[in-house]
Amino acid sequence: MVDDNKRKRLLEALADIDAWPVDNAAAAVIAPPDVGDAPDILATHGDTGAVFELASVTKLLTAGAALMAVEEGAIELDDAAGPEGATVRHLLAHASGVAFDSAEVKAEPGTKRIYSSAGYEILADHIAESTGIEFPAYLAEGLCGALGMTSTELHGSAGHGARSTVDDLSALAAEMLSPRVLSPQTWTEACEVAWPEINGLVPGYGMFKPCPWGLGPEIKGDKSAHWTGTRNSARTFGHFGQSGTLMWVDPEAGDGGVALVVLTDRAFGDWAKPLWTDVADAVIEATA
Repeated sequence: MVDDNKRKRLLEALADIDAWPVDNAAAAVIAPPDVGDAPDILATHGDTGAVFELASVTKLLTAGAALMAVEEGAIELDDAAGPEGATVRHLLAHASGVAFDSAEVKAEPGTKRIYSSAGYEILADHIAESTGIEFPAYLAEGLCGALGMTSTELHGSAGHGARSTVDDLSALAAEMLSPRVLSPQTWTEACEVAWPEINGLVPGYGMFKPCPWGLGPEIKGDKSAHWTGTRNSARTFGHFGQSGTLMWVDPEAGDGGVALVVLTDRAFGDWAKPLWTDVADAVIEATA
């Protein structure tokens, strides 16, 4: 829990979003649940029930559904999937060698971090084949159903085709901070760096050597500049989307971790970089 002074500072930090060059935006700061399964929402801004296109934040949903399929025994992280030599684990960590937007193989598995929406589509197909359930239905009935994410819908690519609300993503953030649906061990593994030595590109931010990534979430590590804040810890993980959306979780911030979700309706561009950093820094400072 945060005291009234910290909550006021968080509200002030989120209020700065009103000056952003977007038509609509909504945001929330989330802490680990302290009672039952309800997220501890420290502060909100805008209409948190409004639906926004997520773009690549979709990958966090797809990854969560894949981890649920692993826990259910429907698939395994080391199942062969994608190009020869690649596995589910490779696909989740953008280490399969598959190109950004096609199944073309650009590198040997485990040798290069090639950010790939196509890899997530291959992953979704593997889950559907293994479970006998179309992936959008599996996601809706599994992860989203368990977390009460009733406004979330996968209407297109498993890599970038979902829409959701701040309320729904707050439930996912709370799950990542304090797991109740999946095991803590599963989330811990997902948020550790897979193939820590390999290099790769973060769209919009350039090449990083190395480029840390988990099984779904991008991990900040030593990356700079970055779409999170200058005050976020190296263990911060999450994702941003080209539709102007972001979600990060910093397990070292606040008292037991803090998450930020911001959804907008303007495509990501240079406008977002300083503003996303500013709001992240203000949130971390307010919860320190």
